[in-house]
Amino acid sequence: MRNKIFSIGLMATVLFLLTQCTSVPEWKKLNKSLIKEHGLTVREIPGLPKTGIGSNLEPGKVTSLNNLANTVLYPGVNAKLYWGQGTMAGILQLEPNASIPEEVLSVDRFVFVLEGSIEQLVDGSMVPMISIKREEQDGTHSGMPRTDFVYLEKGSKNAVVAGASGAKLLEVYSPVRLDYLQKAGVADVPAENVDITEIQQPNVTPNKVYDLYDLQLTGLVAGSNSRLISGKNTQISFISMDPGAVFEHHIHPEEQMMLVLRGECDEILLDGEQAMKKDDVVLIPGNMVHGAYISDLGCDAIDIFWPARADYSANEKARNAAYRQIIPENAKLELVIDGSTTRPGLTFSEGPKWMNGKVYFSNMYFAQDWTGDPRRSSTVEFNPTTGNYRYITQGRMQTNGLYPYKNGNLIVCDMMGHRVVEMTPNGQVVRVLIDEYDGKPIDGPNDIITDAKGGIYFTDPQFTMEAEKFQPGRAVYYLSPAGELKRIVEPNEFAMPNGILLSPDGKTLYINNCYDDAAWYPVNSEKDNYIWAYDVNEDGTISNGRQFAQLFLVDNILDKKEKSSGADGMAIDKMGNIYVGTYYGVQIINPKGEFVGMINMPKFPVSLCFGDDDMKTLYIVSQKWVYKIRTNMEGYVNYL
Repeated sequence: MRNKIFSIGLMATVLFLLTQCTSVPEWKKLNKSLIKEHGLTVREIPGLPKTGIGSNLEPGKVTSLNNLANTVLYPGVNAKLYWGQGTMAGILQLEPNASIPEEVLSVDRFVFVLEGSIEQLVDGSMVPMISIKREEQDGTHSGMPRTDFVYLEKGSKNAVVAGASGAKLLEVYSPVRLDYLQKAGVADVPAENVDITEIQQPNVTPNKVYDLYDLQLTGLVAGSNSRLISGKNTQISFISMDPGAVFEHHIHPEEQMMLVLRGECDEILLDGEQAMKKDDVVLIPGNMVHGAYISDLGCDAIDIFWPARADYSANEKARNAAYRQIIPENAKLELVIDGSTTRPGLTFSEGPKWMNGKVYFSNMYFAQDWTGDPRRSSTVEFNPTTGNYRYITQGRMQTNGLYPYKNGNLIVCDMMGHRVVEMTPNGQVVRVLIDEYDGKPIDGPNDIITDAKGGIYFTDPQFTMEAEKFQPGRAVYYLSPAGELKRIVEPNEFAMPNGILLSPDGKTLYINNCYDDAAWYPVNSEKDNYIWAYDVNEDGTISNGRQFAQLFLVDNILDKKEKSSGADGMAIDKMGNIYVGTYYGVQIINPKGEFVGMINMPKFPVSLCFGDDDMKTLYIVSQKWVYKIRTNMEGYVNYL
């Protein structure tokens, strides 16, 4: 009897344990009903291995990096590690001159320099890698950010030495790094890794240092764009989500780990919402129902997918293909003038145009607070053949936008002089074309173009030094061939109308909006961070205004809840693609108003033009610097 009772008890215990081992987690039960409720379709990834590794993050539960245990990897190297089944991430803080000793990698490794600098072992040599923060944009500062990263494959030698100020790194390992699990105090670490068998082709070359900002922004779904880095078995997505964007309930079979870098969102996880802010992290297992409501700050995050999302990779290939149709694979940005070291010197370059084998542009003086001074300004002629440049005017005008006119002359916006003039290539003013409207002086003509009839369009954002303005607001004007000046955009309809273009067929006028919703700026409008398009009427006036293209906003602008893109000068090619200088870089827009790609710059671009004999080179001015890059497209200029 005792033996029988013991046997029954033993069987019950075994059954209980088996039941516990095979029981479905509560979140999966809820998830199943939510999938049905929202009409979602479950997909599975065939052959996905069971790695035997449990995450240190609770599925669908937001936590902060601060709540994760600190792991000392090496002396002076501290890490906040988090991992899923197939990928490990770590935010590493390296003290000044701290090092990671040389090792042979047991898994693939990505390293991104988030702050500071390091020397990284790559192919047997120590290579410098750095991070640069974006400068606050003003009259003298225009520095763009930089984040260096490198991909090292399993079996590569790895070593790191931090710079004199230390460094902050993001490291991503796939599969999970088992020795780091041990350092993190995890019990029952598997004896060996199990990796996926269907590996994919990485989209970056191993052992090559990249700047993250050189990668194109790929559209994922409406309201989100990402720089994607794919390895053989994982994918890292530096995603930017628009203010106010909504991502409805959805699922995907890939495991996802999300870390917020900037901004805020309410993350939909199962049937609830959880707030996420900087340094918050969450694990979203494959096929877990989730979504998001993005705050008015927007939200930037790092998503790590295991394995890589094929749909995202397809989007990325399509984006790169469209960009490379315009900017060749081998095209490199070249510095052609460093006006901080050469003479006669540059301060704030603007309004370039190609004419008679030369680039003509304005060299405006601005102090840090945007205070201008015509006495310290000039107009410049640059000869690309010799690399030399000279002033054709100096100390007389603070000119801005230029455009080729008649007989080899230029139309010039004398911004601080409240007039538009015709000027010879040697700087002689031939005549005043425009200096008043409705009996009062115009304020500050900024950018200018002509139409095929000989009419002139120009923007006047009143960006002048006088506290009292002459005209009732910022506006856009058209001077007909007969000499009649018309205001074609109502005062302050744009917060700051700046760059202006005509389509090659002359039927569409484009105007961008430089600033909006800025606390320091006196006007807000409904134009926001868009290029606007208008139909051109027979008499040169415009109608049917519409949003044409949304321009990306940078992080420090989003933090202030502004809509200031910094949109300034624009150029257009004969196919109708538009190139616009912004705080983010040169944003390229196709004739449908769709984003094509971004030319990354070391300084934010102010304005640009096509040039060279074949009109296929973009010349880009940026305060003290002038750059160029080759394109596959022929630029359009209306030479009267």
